[in-house]
Amino acid sequence: MTNFDSIICIGQTPWKGDFQKAIVQLATELSVRHRVLYVDYQYTIKDLLSGMTGSRDVPIRESLRLSTPTQLKTIDHDKAVYVWTPPAMIPINWLPPKPHDFFLQWNVARLVKGLRNVMRQLNMTRPLIINGLNPVFGLPMLKQLNECATIYYCFDEITIAKWMNRHGGRYERLYLERVDAVVTTSETLRIAKASVQPNTYCVKNGVNFALFNQARSLVQPHKATKPIVGYLGTADDRLNLDLIEYCVRVMPDVTFQFIGEVHEPSITQRLSTYANVVFTPPHQPAGLPPLLAQMSAAMIPFVCNEHTYTIYPLKINEYLAAGLPVVSTPFSLLDDFNGVVELADTPDKFSQAIRSALADTSAQRIENRIAMAHNNSWEKRAVEFEDIIKKIPSAFTRTPTQPV
Repeated sequence: MTNFDSIICIGQTPWKGDFQKAIVQLATELSVRHRVLYVDYQYTIKDLLSGMTGSRDVPIRESLRLSTPTQLKTIDHDKAVYVWTPPAMIPINWLPPKPHDFFLQWNVARLVKGLRNVMRQLNMTRPLIINGLNPVFGLPMLKQLNECATIYYCFDEITIAKWMNRHGGRYERLYLERVDAVVTTSETLRIAKASVQPNTYCVKNGVNFALFNQARSLVQPHKATKPIVGYLGTADDRLNLDLIEYCVRVMPDVTFQFIGEVHEPSITQRLSTYANVVFTPPHQPAGLPPLLAQMSAAMIPFVCNEHTYTIYPLKINEYLAAGLPVVSTPFSLLDDFNGVVELADTPDKFSQAIRSALADTSAQRIENRIAMAHNNSWEKRAVEFEDIIKKIPSAFTRTPTQPV
C-alpha cells in the first residue's frame, strides 16, 4: 500500500518545449496510476525580460500572477496530471556562494508558499517528491511539504553541466546524503552517485514509442535519390565536429540534416559551407515523425569525454522506433544496443558505418530496431520506476495481501 496520495515533480525542465524531456515523459506515464503535480520551470525576472523582448518563449502573465490565481493547468482530463507555474524568481545562479545562498532562501520560501496553496486546492496532503536534477532548490525544500519520501532523479552529471555546475555540485552531495533514493538515467551515473547514496538505482531513458513509430507509416516507397542521414536534438559542444566534417566531405552524395537548435557557433560556421548539410529549426515533438520518415539513417556523433560518458541519449530509441539504422560513437556504455546500433570511433570508420547503415534495409532488421525501441518505451520505464518506489519504506508499506 502506498503511503502517498500524489506525486510532485520539481525540477528545472519546462513542461513545454521542442523536444522530448525525460522527467516530463516520466511524469506523464506515472499519471496513469497516480495524481501528478508538475512544478514548471522556475522562471526568473531575467527570463521574463527576455520574454518581453521576444527572444524566448516565457509565460509572462502566469509568472507575474496576471492571469488565473493559482496558475494551475490540467493537462489531460483522462490522466490526473496538473502543471503549476511558480511565481517569478530572483536570478541568483551568477552570484558567489554566500549571497547566492542568502537569496536562495527567499526563492525557496516563495516557491513553497505557492506550492502549499496548490496542494490544498488539489487536496494533496502526503506527496512523494521527485526532484529532477535540481538539488539547489531540493535541499532547502526537504521536509517542507509533508512529503513521505524524496527521490532525486538524476539525468545529467551536474558537476560537468555548464548550466548547473556553479552551485549544483556543492548542493548535490549534501542532497544525495539526505534523500530517500536516487534514480539515474545511465549506469555510469548510478555508479557515481551510489558512492554517496547507497539507495541508488538506474532507470534508463525511454521513448514515446507511439509518437516516433508513426514515422514508419509515413515512409515513402521511393525516397529521394540522395539519402538523408539525420541528427535530432541540440547541436552543441557534445558533437565531434572534426568527425562530422570528415563524413560530410567524403560523402557528397549524402545529405546530412541537423534538426534542432544550434548552441555552438563553430558548427554552422564550418558545416554551412557544404552543399550537402541542412540545418532545420526545432519542431514540436508531433512534427518530428514526418522528418524522420524522410531519413535513411540517423547518427549520434558525440565526442568521447567525461560528460558524454554519463549520457544515455533519448534520441537513440527515437531513431529506432522510426525503424532507422543508427551509427554512433562509443561515447558511453551502449551495450544494450549490441547488434542493433553500429559503433565507430574514428572519422573513417564512422563514414564506413554510415555507408553500411544506408544499405541496412532488410525488413527483419527494421523490425528488430522497432522491437528494441518498443521494449524501451516510457510506459515500461514508469513501471521500473514504480518498482523502485516500492523499495522505499516511507513511501510504500508492504502487506501480506499485496504482492510486491
